[in-house]
Amino acid sequence: MQSLYLMKQTQSENLDKEEKFLLFSIEQMYDLFLINLQLLVEIRKSAVDFIQKSQKKHLATSEDKNPNQKFINNKVLLLLDSNIQLKKAMSDKKMNCWDLDDEYVKILWKEIKESELYKEYMTTTQSSFKEDKDFILDIFKEIIAPNDKLYEYIEDKRLTWVDDLPLMNTAMLKMIRKLKPSYDEYMPLLELYKDLEDKKFAKDIFKKTVLNAVEFSKEIDEKTPNWDKDRIAELDKAIIKMAICEFQKFPSIPVKVTINEYLEIAKEYSTPKSSIFINGILDKISKEYQENGKLNKVGRGLM
Repeated sequence: MQSLYLMKQTQSENLDKEEKFLLFSIEQMYDLFLINLQLLVEIRKSAVDFIQKSQKKHLATSEDKNPNQKFINNKVLLLLDSNIQLKKAMSDKKMNCWDLDDEYVKILWKEIKESELYKEYMTTTQSSFKEDKDFILDIFKEIIAPNDKLYEYIEDKRLTWVDDLPLMNTAMLKMIRKLKPSYDEYMPLLELYKDLEDKKFAKDIFKKTVLNAVEFSKEIDEKTPNWDKDRIAELDKAIIKMAICEFQKFPSIPVKVTINEYLEIAKEYSTPKSSIFINGILDKISKEYQENGKLNKVGRGLM
């Protein structure tokens, strides 16, 4: 959707160039996932540094000298810290943002350390893998993901990342939930694409929408005879065109799924009334296609 909108705004007609930019943007989204995994590793390192400095205090207390190391021995954090794939990806992509901007790591470590979640977790010195995993899930959901300073940093670092955050946060939680005590440093990370079909779909929905844009625009015009064309937001047009493309060109995607997904996109990115407008247009088109036999859907329950 963003690529289609940008292509319209820049009046670009170079489909190959825009497709490459689309795939590059998706790659950047995966970079965000990787640096957030690394962020957990860096928070643990901050905790190690805190313990070491406390032990070297001139007037160190018994607690300083013999600290509870449950957090730095958290099995999930240790798994991520030793993960070969994560280390290689961070090195290959030269993503050293937490070395350069370590103040954000310190901010998050401080918030975690002062939280009730941390205090409750640290009431014992030993833990199971499940307890460790549940704790990391909790601090990610309650402290890291909603942190305003981190949000501002990510927005400044790469503007498109703000739109990718909800998906990245979901991927982070999914990754952590999948961890098992049997995993070692060779544990595989979530992949950018589930399979080759995922990548193919991203390219196909973009190319087919662009190549059929004139036809899809006529469909929109026919369903909005009383609307001034300039009054329909370009983002709404892009969303409707993609939905029409799925109606016509993707026989395995149910009509209801298409409509529901694009309405969610409209609610997130377009105007407050856009989802109502888009729902009306897509409902008319889908019913007309069904009556005229243009809904080329295969499989049960796809109408």
